[in-house]
Amino acid sequence: MILDRFELQNAALTRMARVIRAADTNQMETIPQAAGLVALSIGLSKQYRKDNTQLSAGMTLYDMVYLWARDGVNETHDWPR
Repeated sequence: MILDRFELQNAALTRMARVIRAADTNQMETIPQAAGLVALSIGLSKQYRKDNTQLSAGMTLYDMVYLWARDGVNETHDWPR
């Protein structure tokens, strides 16, 4: 795993890596967030045809996934009825 190779150890990166791995291996049933990541990644590829533009936009997406993994994993949206 890339985290091991670069000796990056924290709970947020591990959580994020699990989501990315599930998305990359089409195993959305194991980690529900993976389906959302796949949908957003496909959307990026549809909006941006140039690799560098897609990469730039994707970096923002993955920054948001990291922030969720670090600070928002327990947040819910149970709106009052």
